[in-house]
Amino acid sequence: MSDPRYQVDVSVVTRFLAEQSQPEHNRFAFAYTITVQNNGSLAAKLLSRHWVITDGDGHVEEVRGAGVVGQQPLIAAGNSHTYSSGTVMTTRVGNMQGSYEMLAEDGKHFDAIIAPFRLAVPGALH
Repeated sequence: MSDPRYQVDVSVVTRFLAEQSQPEHNRFAFAYTITVQNNGSLAAKLLSRHWVITDGDGHVEEVRGAGVVGQQPLIAAGNSHTYSSGTVMTTRVGNMQGSYEMLAEDGKHFDAIIAPFRLAVPGALH
């Protein structure tokens, strides 16, 4: 069982951006809103992100970088941080998953896992 001091949960809400998409050019834009909830007993700073984005053709893109949307938020125990971002794919359906590298106030590094979630144009899946 994982150490309860380092418990960060991630939830995701996705949205298709029709106004930024060009289906005739295989361009499908999606937004996602992420909530990073610190359910541990120590404050933790989100240092970096690692995304694995897989389109409907099985093409995989990995993205790594510092923080999220230009921030490295410190999330107090019991608090959360919410942000929105987006991605563009060449297929109508795909998925994303990954992790955040976290640094607890006691100096321990740990990963907050982002479970796979689907990006899909409405009506693309039956």
